Amino acid sequence: MKDDMNVSNTPQPEIEVPIPETAAAAPENYLSEIPDFNDDFTIEKIIQKILTDDKQYDLSKIISAYEFASKAHEGQKRSSGQAYIIHPLAVAYTLLELGMDTDTICAALLHDVVEDTPATLDDLKKRFGQDVAMLVDGVTKLSKIPIFTKEEQQAENIRKILLAMSQDIRVMIIKLADRLHNMRTLKYRPIEKQRNTALETMNIYAPIAHRLGIRAIKEELEDLSFHYLDPYAYSEIEHILENKKEEREEFIETIKARINQRFKSEEFSDPPQVDGRVKSIYSIYKKIFLFHKNIDEIYDKYAVRIIVNTIAECYNVLGLIHDMFRPLPNRFKDYISTPKANMYQSLHTTVLGKEGIPFEVQIRTWDMHETAEYGVAAHWKYKEGIQGKDKMEQRLAWVRQVIEAQQTSDDVEEIVRIIKTDLAPEDIVVMTPKGNSISLPIDSTVIDFAYRIHTEIGHKTVGAKVDGRIVPLDYKLQTGQICEIITSKDPDKGPNRAWLNIVRTNEARSKIRSWFKKERREENIIEGKAALEKEFKRHRINLQESEYEEFLCDDFKKHNCESLDDFYASIGYGGILLSKIIPRLKDRYEKLHSHEEEPASLSLIKPKATGRSCIVLDEIDDMLVKFAQCCNPLPGDDIIGFITRGHGISVHTTECTNYKAVLQRNDPEELSRWVDIQWTEHSNTQLQTSFEVTATDRVGLVYDISAILLEARVPIVHSASRVLKNGNALFESTIVISSTEQLNNLFEKLRKIKGVISVERSAI
Repeated sequence: MKDDMNVSNTPQPEIEVPIPETAAAAPENYLSEIPDFNDDFTIEKIIQKILTDDKQYDLSKIISAYEFASKAHEGQKRSSGQAYIIHPLAVAYTLLELGMDTDTICAALLHDVVEDTPATLDDLKKRFGQDVAMLVDGVTKLSKIPIFTKEEQQAENIRKILLAMSQDIRVMIIKLADRLHNMRTLKYRPIEKQRNTALETMNIYAPIAHRLGIRAIKEELEDLSFHYLDPYAYSEIEHILENKKEEREEFIETIKARINQRFKSEEFSDPPQVDGRVKSIYSIYKKIFLFHKNIDEIYDKYAVRIIVNTIAECYNVLGLIHDMFRPLPNRFKDYISTPKANMYQSLHTTVLGKEGIPFEVQIRTWDMHETAEYGVAAHWKYKEGIQGKDKMEQRLAWVRQVIEAQQTSDDVEEIVRIIKTDLAPEDIVVMTPKGNSISLPIDSTVIDFAYRIHTEIGHKTVGAKVDGRIVPLDYKLQTGQICEIITSKDPDKGPNRAWLNIVRTNEARSKIRSWFKKERREENIIEGKAALEKEFKRHRINLQESEYEEFLCDDFKKHNCESLDDFYASIGYGGILLSKIIPRLKDRYEKLHSHEEEPASLSLIKPKATGRSCIVLDEIDDMLVKFAQCCNPLPGDDIIGFITRGHGISVHTTECTNYKAVLQRNDPEELSRWVDIQWTEHSNTQLQTSFEVTATDRVGLVYDISAILLEARVPIVHSASRVLKNGNALFESTIVISSTEQLNNLFEKLRKIKGVISVERSAI
């Protein structure tokens, strides 16, 4: 897409990568470890793939789409320096591998022409038809919409794609293929762009690929994102796996040979296919990080997959495997009788071989295997020309739930949070007393369970029994439990506001909000106004009530509110989160009222007892001001100025070692060049500062630190990490920040990371 195109001649900034001190732990250059994916995609390669596949394609239409795209993108280059047409060709090839149809391939070739060239949707509609134009429109980013932040722009684009996807699943399949190629070539982008794109991919696109069941794309997106978010941990796991490659391959081949030998004495409609594999790097990392395990303690890092013809043969093979190898307790999962939310089906069991090494066995039919590999792409209704409703409608129900939940929140960014939580790969399966299975995200409560059964059951919930035992409403359910919801017979019974802080799923949160929005408007207005005024008071936003409407006008429009009462009501039922809007309102207030609080004299104020003048920093306009890199002063620091020869004033902190050395020498000539200065009361200065984090070395440390920096939305100029001689890890970073208050808040969050020993400012 547009972010990955570089049509100007401006050189890209060099990519600086954190390199560990010990070469044995990781390669010298992490980015070089991402393979150079074969980008020699040509239309001839596409044609050859079409001719060798056993599927019907309109080859002339595909060639025509290529010619149109090639002409439209003529002269445009990617950040790698390659012709831009390579990208749509790569996306089209991925979709051919998934077995998508002619219109999808055409849309892949044309997916960037509307966004990046003068071509219009009408041009595409006239030449290639309504379907192709609709698919291209679905994956085209929004350009002219009223936004406040990049995060809101991102959320609106995701929402647009999901809306288009709810009408035609092919929109998201194209988008996933597009993101996959962008991730494969991400090393050519600046380091900050790499991190932002990787984080977005991990939080949004990988979960969607998981929910659509497209395993190959999901795992590759996760591994590539993980590489950029925590290159040290990625390299460490890769290094361990590489060192044991021969041993691993020998072990898997031995297991396969034993299983095949046993199958020869059994009767099957066709000989089962037995394959071996190793879990993806990110999957192994999650087990290490989430469960604090050593890599040798991960039971399912090795896996054997057995594919048969019928469900009966699946269970027959399970018995044979348990007869051959010792099954580990509590490690059997039957996803055939209880499929995952993405319709995945298989039998999973973990067993122990004679070598004492545990490994996972997955047993499935060929139909189940196709669904497991290609997910929704294996069964979508356009593929076989099927019309009307089928299982596809059930598969895409979550898309509508995501959109509906976001609409009740009045917060565009809610859609990103929903995808990060509700579409997470880890699910639990809880049973109703009648034996029906309900799939929920991990940590879901009995209230989430009640709302998943039916909205009215959720509203009238007063209690619950889990496995026959009364539990509180915030009880977190686990797989295999039987949950019975106790409801009230009172027709006026409704949810409690406190439930919004208890529930895990956005589906439940959305339904609770909707109830309060519909049934308790007056109460919402009172609650919302009180909450807003409390935040105003806390942040020293001093406005008369008569000024509220004009001051909040922009936020009215953004949240689709017609009046001030609508705005209060939305805050009251949780549709608008005050934590999201207050920073913006505070900035607006300070800009509007800063002139009222300016001091009368701006250039000089009375001399202090030292006899030296005190200069207000931001009002120095007759000489150059620079900030010393020895101490990196920030607004909020006590500062002192040094009059340099021919270079204006150099600003230092009063704790600066250089300044203290001058005081110690007590040289009158030197002291005369130091002047007292201070920040203006409303300084909007953005300055670079550096810091160091010392921590116990572990896998995932860099990922945790990077996540906090990205969450704080501070621009990262540079970062690096290395292992110290004492075995600890040192993370160094230079960031752009506005004040010591903001920096101290960031340090507090960093100090809470597991294993962190110290967080200190340092010289740039």
